[in-house]
Amino acid sequence: MAGPYDLEEQERIAELKAWWEDNGKFVIGAIVAAILALAGWKGWQYHKAQSAEDAAAMFEPVDKAVKAKDGKAIEAAAKALMDKYPSSFFASDAALHAAKEHFTAGRTNEAREKLEWVMKNGVRELQGVARLRLAAVLLDEKKHSEALLVLDGNKDEAFTAVTADLKGDIMLSLGRLDEARAAYKLAADKAEPRNPVRQIAEVKLQALGGAPAPAVAGAPQ
Repeated sequence: MAGPYDLEEQERIAELKAWWEDNGKFVIGAIVAAILALAGWKGWQYHKAQSAEDAAAMFEPVDKAVKAKDGKAIEAAAKALMDKYPSSFFASDAALHAAKEHFTAGRTNEAREKLEWVMKNGVRELQGVARLRLAAVLLDEKKHSEALLVLDGNKDEAFTAVTADLKGDIMLSLGRLDEARAAYKLAADKAEPRNPVRQIAEVKLQALGGAPAPAVAGAPQ
């Protein structure tokens, strides 16, 4: 249990929690979207030569429905693709799009089902994305223990930084501030300099008073 904090630190913590309540979904969405774009490009390069032309064609209605923001069409097209070509990259990608639509519409149970499907049946390139999104959904539902359990299953080093950042958010939500600081520091340390996760984690860490002090010129290293 965290010890007592001075008034200034309590104000910083309260401000960070309030900011997260208002913006958390958007931050997670931005991070995961960037990861999904990278994973999607790599997956496309790897799978396009192997995936059936029919599976690729069946993804087109999903893409059109996403652009049109037609939730019913996204669900229908994704389900058809998942049923017919469950092992294809396109089916996993379609399921992620459907999960995002469900979550945005407040249908978290359906969002979880799609994300769990990708984690169990999807292509490896997108399983890590599904894991992060599922943990974010569980955090939104205040199911902290379940969210942590999902994140603990990550074995892909490419997701270490964003996994740590999300763990920090869970610890912050639980009021376990020392553990939140440690998680944000790990995220900042593991993220590449241009990775948006690094900057976001550093901002959160600084807000919790955990940012390292700037180096002093001439001081011993």
